[in-house]
Amino acid sequence: MGPDIHFDLMVTRNAELRAEAAEHRRAREVIAARKNRSDGERRRGLNLFRKTSAA
Repeated sequence: MGPDIHFDLMVTRNAELRAEAAEHRRAREVIAARKNRSDGERRRGLNLFRKTSAA
């Protein structure tokens, strides 16, 4: 394998790994955001909606 082909493969693999890392980081951020959101806030919102729709 010539050095130019090897370099191109390294650059391509580096780009693939960076894209995978960015996707994984976004997935972890979504999971963390879901965990940080408390169930109480969601219940309060649903209860408020039920009160307004029943009235």
